[in-house]
Amino acid sequence: MDDALTEPEIVALTADHMQAAAGIRRVALWQRLPWLPDVHTPKEEEQYWRMHLLPNCSILGAAMGNRLVGVIAYGDNWIEQLYVLPGFQGMGIGSSLLGCAREEMNEIRLWTFKRNAGARSFYERHGFTAEKETDGADNEEREPDVLYHWRRLPEVTPRLQPSGG
Repeated sequence: MDDALTEPEIVALTADHMQAAAGIRRVALWQRLPWLPDVHTPKEEEQYWRMHLLPNCSILGAAMGNRLVGVIAYGDNWIEQLYVLPGFQGMGIGSSLLGCAREEMNEIRLWTFKRNAGARSFYERHGFTAEKETDGADNEEREPDVLYHWRRLPEVTPRLQPSGG
């Protein structure tokens, strides 16, 4: 297989990409959690990306060829959104996007739904730990969720012991 087709290109997204970014979230979320209530229209979700996330977050996309297949929105020690299209999951795209956020932040928190076993496993594999669980009363979907946390470990610099002599 051609490497150009298997390695995603990570690009900064602009207002022109917000409809596609919101669409990736919709497809990925409802493929994984089809029972979730659909609380916003596609247009409302695009407006959220355009009016809330874009001005307040770094938003990156993973492109394969000319197709956007994954997105991440992050900043201020939070990952607000991280989604990869179902047909492209398990290829390292989410890990690449997460890696970009981890390069810029020493500590990260994020929420995911408790029943989203795939996401929970993904974050735990990347060193996140569950910090708090809720009954979902405070989220729009009323779905129990989990707060995850990751912190960069300090680098240890070995000290040379002076030789006795």
